[in-house]
Amino acid sequence: MLLNEIPWTIPLTVRLSNGLTHTFASVYEALDFLENEWPLRKGERYERAVRTCRRALNRMTPAAVAREAFIAACLEAGMPLVMAPPAGEPQGDTVKAAHTA
Repeated sequence: MLLNEIPWTIPLTVRLSNGLTHTFASVYEALDFLENEWPLRKGERYERAVRTCRRALNRMTPAAVAREAFIAACLEAGMPLVMAPPAGEPQGDTVKAAHTA
């Protein structure tokens, strides 16, 4: 783990544009993805997520706020969250289709 790593309480899995899934467990992982692998580097929520993740890494914003900003950016880019099924249910991805305003 990096010194400036700030883990999220609950990792999140995103279905990428190419259909693959990727799990993000920290602010640093999300920011690295936003800055280096994001499919479309524009959008209000994308820009907010980059700013918020940077602020979280500088201990100026809570990690939970950065996580929510990253989720909003993913939804804006058409990359839905993949939710794990509750314990005891069959394994199979359930895609969260909710969009934020």
